[in-house]
Amino acid sequence: QVHLVESGGGSVQAGGSLRLSCAASGVNFVSGSVCMAWFRQAPGKEREGVAAICPLTTNTFYADSVKGRFTISKDKNTVNLQMNNLAPGDSAMYYCAAGDRVMVSTILRESRYLYWGQGTQVTVSS
Repeated sequence: QVHLVESGGGSVQAGGSLRLSCAASGVNFVSGSVCMAWFRQAPGKEREGVAAICPLTTNTFYADSVKGRFTISKDKNTVNLQMNNLAPGDSAMYYCAAGDRVMVSTILRESRYLYWGQGTQVTVSS
């Protein structure tokens, strides 16, 4: 049974930083075919992929809107998202997701991920 639990959300001022963590249990990282990702959803907007990591290859992927500001990493069974230079537009509920055999061409596509956490709220004030 896959279980994903996010933590680390909160409220910060623009320009500040937050580090989100996703504790994953029941995920078979050994197989090498699992990718982990962070998505976000702001009120009235669609959920969008922010960053992804495929541990076997250590490849990382980012949405253009966060490149250079966000860094995704994995440490054992925890996937982290370091968010720097936050802006009000980054305010959203952030979700951790796990997917198996996710193709690079669809790495930030919501439909490719089967398992989801409950989310953690990030609020950035100007």
